Amino acid sequence: MKEMTAKEVKLLVNEGKILNIIDVREVDEVATGKIPGAINIPLGLVEFRMHELDKSKEYIMVCRSGGRSGQAAQFLESQGFNVINMQGGMLSWGGIEG
Repeated sequence: MKEMTAKEVKLLVNEGKILNIIDVREVDEVATGKIPGAINIPLGLVEFRMHELDKSKEYIMVCRSGGRSGQAAQFLESQGFNVINMQGGMLSWGGIEG
């Protein structure tokens, strides 16, 4: 499974890169804040909503600490998707300046 650090993702966001970010946290968690442009698909719904995703695109998976997004990334990878897990999740994202 490919991984990126929160710092690497934040640099790409700040550079204005078009990223396909999927936040697999629950709706109430996302309400406290998310990465701009991220799509919320709670982990339990990934299997049922993967038809909304495009296998020709690369997706960055995000959660609170990196565990659930890792599960989602492994699942989607097994289904033929190109995915990257953001290490450390939103806990790491919040501690980065920039």
